[in-house]
Amino acid sequence: MDADELMENAQALAKQMSEYQGNLPPDTPVSRELSEAARAELLDECEEQFSLLQQLQNDLTLAEAESLQNPNYQTVSRVNALEAELKEWQELQPKLLSSNPEVLLAVGKEELSRLNRQLEMVLSCSQAKRDKLKETLKSEQEWVGEKKEVLQAAAERVAALRDEGDRLSEKGVLQDMKKKIQRVKDYHDNLMETLSDILAEHFPLPQQEGNANKKGKNILPEPTADVITLREMLELLMNKLVETPHEPYIEIDGTFWPPYIELLLRYGMALRHPEDCSKIRLEAFF
Repeated sequence: MDADELMENAQALAKQMSEYQGNLPPDTPVSRELSEAARAELLDECEEQFSLLQQLQNDLTLAEAESLQNPNYQTVSRVNALEAELKEWQELQPKLLSSNPEVLLAVGKEELSRLNRQLEMVLSCSQAKRDKLKETLKSEQEWVGEKKEVLQAAAERVAALRDEGDRLSEKGVLQDMKKKIQRVKDYHDNLMETLSDILAEHFPLPQQEGNANKKGKNILPEPTADVITLREMLELLMNKLVETPHEPYIEIDGTFWPPYIELLLRYGMALRHPEDCSKIRLEAFF
């Protein structure tokens, strides 16, 4: 859950709490008016307790002064004082500040009103959280339903694929793969044969062009006796590219007829080495 969702949830919860708090009943009025006799009695008891506290403070001050004068006595008296205080607290019984029924009734009403208000606040918060949890539960149930549908569809698909895989035996898959490989090989052989026929028809051996050159038309350099055909040149370039792709360049020697080299370079079928012009390579078309 990101920060935006947390902020939206907090705002929704605060809105619901404000709605519930707006519907809370008003505070129970507490009667704070006491009679003069009850008020005077309560003040007397408070003064009596205050006098008792002052007397205990004075006793503590004197005991501290005596303990500073005698360190040994300080340790013994402190232990005795702690033991006496512990015994006194163990024997002490709870005692109300006032026994006047009128005072106790007023204090009880005020305490009950405060407790009632706190419980109403807790109730409003609980109701707001309950409604928010209901909405969250509903959205989570919808999400679970969608995931169950996806899981069911995936399980059906897996079952269908498993049934289809069971129908296809290992032998059948192997035979099908062999047939595909054979078709690829046949297509490759046919393609190479067609290419060879095209090159033999349109790009014959250089020696066959000697008669045309003698007539003065398109005079080309006279080939040597051991010059290779354009098909053989392409085969060398292709084999070099496939066998050593990291070093596809071949050295140009006297068997390469310059017009054919220029033809390959001009039409982008071959490239020269960037540092050695006596080497060429086949353009990587794949």
